[in-house]
Formats: sequence, structure tokens, C-alpha cells
Amino acid sequence: MSNSSNRVSEFFNSDAETSNLLWQYVRSLSPETVTQLSKPTSPEVFQVMERNIIGLLGNLPPEQFGVTITTSRESLGRLLASAMISGYFLRNAEQRMSFDAVLQGTEDSNSNL
Repeated sequence: MSNSSNRVSEFFNSDAETSNLLWQYVRSLSPETVTQLSKPTSPEVFQVMERNIIGLLGNLPPEQFGVTITTSRESLGRLLASAMISGYFLRNAEQRMSFDAVLQGTEDSNSNL
């Protein structure tokens, strides 16, 4: 029991946070940047994220079931981290798709010259 509580306290300890470079970077971002990064620009990305979170939590229709999820703080933190990583992955894929479309348009323009 004490081992588990030690891990939880280490997880939320401010000293552990300062040693994590990614956490420091995220904390240094302006609120406007965080808002921009957290909003998908396409409905497809939003739908994929929604399906991913539903898959993580369970896929029971709310109109037929009263679903209550109980978890620990640590598990909720892991779920949030998983959702964030998925979101960043999808955002990167979305940006790459946009870059590919722009590059394809540039290549088409150059071939017409």
C-alpha cells in the first residue's frame, strides 16, 4: 500500500514535474497557443478523438444505460495522458496531410510551366 501511495505522491510531486522537460515546455506555452493546439481544425480529427475516448471508456449508449466510471487519480491521469498523446498524433497527421496537399499543388503548378 505504501509503495502505491509513494508512486502517486511522486506522480503529483512538484519536484518530479520540474525534472520533466515536456511538462516544463507545456507549462511555458501561452494560453492562446494551448487553445490553438487543443482544437482540431477538421471534423475528421474531432470524430477520431471522440471515438478513441469512447473506446477507452466503454461504448455503451447513454440513452439505454446509466454509465458511471470510477477510477483512481493516477489512472485518470494516465487516461488523460493517453488522450493527449492521441490528440497530438492526430494533429501531426492532420498537419502533414495539409503540407502534402500544399506540396502536391506546388508540384502540379511547376509541371504546368
